[in-house]
Amino acid sequence: MSGLRIAAWSGPRNISTAMMRAWENRPDATVVDEPFYAFYLDRTGLDHPGREDVIAAGETDWRKVVDFLTGPIPRGRAAFYQKHMTHHLLPEVETDWFTQVTHAFLIRDPREVLLSYVKSRPTVTADDIGVPAQLRIYEKVRELTGSNPVVIDAGEFLKAPEPHLRAWCGRLGLDFSERMLSWPPGPRDTDGVWAPHWYDAVLKSTGFEPYRERDRRVPPEHQAVIDVCLPLYEQMYERRLRV
Repeated sequence: MSGLRIAAWSGPRNISTAMMRAWENRPDATVVDEPFYAFYLDRTGLDHPGREDVIAAGETDWRKVVDFLTGPIPRGRAAFYQKHMTHHLLPEVETDWFTQVTHAFLIRDPREVLLSYVKSRPTVTADDIGVPAQLRIYEKVRELTGSNPVVIDAGEFLKAPEPHLRAWCGRLGLDFSERMLSWPPGPRDTDGVWAPHWYDAVLKSTGFEPYRERDRRVPPEHQAVIDVCLPLYEQMYERRLRV
């Protein structure tokens, strides 16, 4: 198996789609957008925007998804960036394929994630924002590979995108490309069919948004979610890439 396969694990309301743009803008890379999403919706029965379209356009057999992720890199490129949502990796998905890809974790303060999330869905659980699953996947990667994968905190990244990308590329053995810092606006053929429901800001973007302080005051009715997620996020934050 030749080429570099990067499995990037994120929760919702993070910089994951912008990061996918950055990698796709490299001349030596291609990307895939949430390849387990159709499987996830099919198995859980959850009603997400565009649910039937997602299932129809995607692959609902997780084994075939894994075969694709570990098989020949599309378009004959040298690098294959795989954008994953942590909660899409349901317990039935075996993880022995983790040793065939290089992992990265995109984290964000769960208070910011929650406050963004509830603008679209009034109810939210710890699993919805993906933090418990993210730490579980991180520990499984460490167990299977014997190495510590890259962890990138969204807030710190947006303060210094280029140093973070240079450091990450260095760890991957890749040359940094200036093309990772900006891209043309608009949709991509590689965007999931759910893009019209979720990607409005990214479709208008031409680069990473400037960092700005966010409100972190959580309403009392959601504090229990933060009580679960914040300590787990802090464990990941301690392992973040520092530049």
